[in-house]
Amino acid sequence: AAVQKQYPCFMWYLCLERGLTQKAFQLSSVFRVRNALAYATHVFFQERNFSYIHTPIITSSDCEGAGEMFQLSTLLPAPDKTVVPIQEKPVEEIAAANEKVTQAGAAVRDLKEKKASKSEIKAAVEALNACKAEVAKLEKQPRLVGGLPQTDDQHVDYSQDFFSCPAYLTVSGQLQVETFCQAMSNVYTFGPTFRAEDSHTSRHLAEFWMIEPEIAFADLEDNMRLAEDYVKFCCHWVLERNMADLKAIDKYHEFAAKQAKKGGSKKKGQKATETRKADEPAVERVTKVANADFQRITYTDAIEVLKACGKKFDNPVEWGIDLASEHERYLAEEHFKLPTIIYNYPKDIKAFYMRMNEDGKTVAAMDLVCPQIGELIGGSQREERPEKLLERITELGLKEEDFSWYLDLRRFGTAIHSGFGLGFERLILFVTGMENIRDVIPFPRVPGAHII
Repeated sequence: AAVQKQYPCFMWYLCLERGLTQKAFQLSSVFRVRNALAYATHVFFQERNFSYIHTPIITSSDCEGAGEMFQLSTLLPAPDKTVVPIQEKPVEEIAAANEKVTQAGAAVRDLKEKKASKSEIKAAVEALNACKAEVAKLEKQPRLVGGLPQTDDQHVDYSQDFFSCPAYLTVSGQLQVETFCQAMSNVYTFGPTFRAEDSHTSRHLAEFWMIEPEIAFADLEDNMRLAEDYVKFCCHWVLERNMADLKAIDKYHEFAAKQAKKGGSKKKGQKATETRKADEPAVERVTKVANADFQRITYTDAIEVLKACGKKFDNPVEWGIDLASEHERYLAEEHFKLPTIIYNYPKDIKAFYMRMNEDGKTVAAMDLVCPQIGELIGGSQREERPEKLLERITELGLKEEDFSWYLDLRRFGTAIHSGFGLGFERLILFVTGMENIRDVIPFPRVPGAHII
């Protein structure tokens, strides 16, 4: 029922029967645009001599520091197995196994005293070693609580796990791709990322794709220029190759707008800013963006614009807040009416790896915000000074040992470098004008939903 409320009837059916989505006319156009944008991404970076790096999906580090990660483990009992609340170490089995070791040892000594053949002694030694191995195996079995191994201080014993440490699905490939940036200059990664955020909005997914370039010998200005060039390149690409698909999507939006006026698809209480405007067809909007110069504004100046605009926001505006979607969309949709780059954010709302500015209060971070969707790109100049980086890691309560390899990239020689991350599905939303992010990925993963 919760899913049904977010879709018109036929979209609800397709959402439940996801294997049939390719048969929906407008969604077929959306996925052709998705294909085109994926190809355009590789063309853009390859033509600029970026190297494509495959970063790992399994990681031990939380790049964003938000703690919203899917944990991986082989310690969990099988789904059909009954879990015993507490299972102590197998003391009796260990004692019995030790007794077998004693007996096997005595058998070896007897054979040696009797000067038995080498083959008999060898067989007896192998039996002894097998008994010792069984003891070692039993002694390694930890105390189990709820089916999980436990240490003496009552924590989960991850030394028994597959990787011998806690492991997670990655939220970003940035930290890993940075290692290649130091060796190969300009690099990028393009792959799936995951966020265990219990969000049911039309802008969030648990599994999504990220495009993350890293540029050597580049500061924040270079980073902002690359982000703008990439978005414009993608817009030109689909205009040249997917015009028919964009027009088909626009026809769908015209139909949806008419239904909304009749009260057919607009949800009760939904604000006008939460729906796509019928007078903004994809073809016109993408053409406008492809040929425009993006606006730029510092975070501090953006706060002043928001305070002075006279508009009442659900989230109060003051310096130091993490800008909400309504703030970002006001700047991009109503104030500048263009994609806008906001830069130099307060350090307290940004990640540890972003370069500290000279004022000690802000970092060299940037967000590209767009009409209808808000944030499209987030990036920064990376902190190349090891002492400053360690200071931020400590300040945020992160463990230095978890990032020792990342600190080593600075300790043993580095250069100024920058990069950004772009949520691929957000880009598709922006280009197509679709309202729900679940409609631009073939198999959406969201909280509480059945997965195939």
